[in-house]
Amino acid sequence: MTAGVGQTEFGVMKRIRVLLGDDHALILDGIRASLQLQFDIVGQATDGKALVQAAERLRPDLVILDISMPLLNGFESARQIREILPATKLIFLSQHLNPAYLKHALRVGVAGYVLKAGATEELQKAINTVLRGKTYITPSFGEDVIARLWNRSGEVNEESEDLTDRQREILQLIVEGRSSKEMADLLHVSIKTIEFHRARIMNKLGVRTVAELTKVALQQGLIAG
Repeated sequence: MTAGVGQTEFGVMKRIRVLLGDDHALILDGIRASLQLQFDIVGQATDGKALVQAAERLRPDLVILDISMPLLNGFESARQIREILPATKLIFLSQHLNPAYLKHALRVGVAGYVLKAGATEELQKAINTVLRGKTYITPSFGEDVIARLWNRSGEVNEESEDLTDRQREILQLIVEGRSSKEMADLLHVSIKTIEFHRARIMNKLGVRTVAELTKVALQQGLIAG
């Protein structure tokens, strides 16, 4: 398929229709400027709810969206768009180089993941890749991280970010600022058990600090905001 061009059921060539979603006007303007010569930019939205509504109304071939958006985050927006328009391709343009974000993106049906820092060089390549029916992941994650996401059947592994009920409970307490002793007393377990679960949570979500943990947990709806 020629970049920016697709075929109708009658074989007539048409421009690929693209919808943009980001809560920063400068980012939207930059993406539009870089793509409008090759693609038909049919609309843009600055929040997730508006993006889903625009997708339902405009029925684009491709949606390029940010993960961090108000009202609905990118994950939920992507999931809803996939339900409404299963044939529409989605690409995340994100600032987050976090394996948990990447895995969640793949699980909700996103076909491309590009970093904003490398968008100038990578976005066109990502678009061409996903329009061919393949998945594009920025090489910035590294081959080891990308390989760990896939199982032998070519599907996204399910175990890495899934938290147990106990871990979700401890996660909420961590974000509330509770000490290990307080958590142990509240849950009637040992401090050693709390520390074990804390380490597992950090590992599963791909974070190193409580600040990062809080951000990821809120972003993915793992705790009450």
